[in-house]
Amino acid sequence: MSKVKEELFKELSNAVVEMDEEQAVAVAKEVVKENYDAVEAIDKGLSAGMEVAGKLFEEEEYFVPELLLCSDAMYAGLDILKPHIKTNDDEVKHKVVIGVIEGDTHDIGKNLVKIMIETSGFEVIDLGRDIPAATFVEKAKEENADIIVISTLMTTTMEGMNEVIQILNKENIRDNFKVMIGGGPVSQSFADKIGADGYSVNATEAVALAKRLVTA
Repeated sequence: MSKVKEELFKELSNAVVEMDEEQAVAVAKEVVKENYDAVEAIDKGLSAGMEVAGKLFEEEEYFVPELLLCSDAMYAGLDILKPHIKTNDDEVKHKVVIGVIEGDTHDIGKNLVKIMIETSGFEVIDLGRDIPAATFVEKAKEENADIIVISTLMTTTMEGMNEVIQILNKENIRDNFKVMIGGGPVSQSFADKIGADGYSVNATEAVALAKRLVTA
């Protein structure tokens, strides 16, 4: 008898939280075998597990080494699920420039958003982490991007997000790009305050938001 979908997703989430790469791979393979939706498994399994790990990190039950092992398990599961994501290749791909703002090197959340956005048919230019505000703008201009996505996990670097928008305003090109922000300390009210086009609380919402912004 096949396992119920929700049960498998829960096992995926637990494998991430428990830093168990082998289990993440085994469960991901089962998801594929049962022909369940890969994107849903990433969202409700792997992403959900990383969110739990993130909370444990905030509560200081987990530290950086644990968080990295959780992300290793997440990536191991992703490697299995990624080839099974259904994409529509005929669509015109909208370009997204994504990165973690200067002063912050936490990129697990950013990587998750990147993968989810990519699998939804966007072309993603990943700048990496600890990226100066001006670089976001330069790259967006160079690539003729539709959306700039900025992430941070630290309150001390949030001002850099505002800086990106200020540079766009100063160069009179604010209307050329949609700006999305996200990360632990970021909120909708902060997005409104700095004039960002949107804020998302997790990777799934980021995809929905990106789709809304390019069709708006």
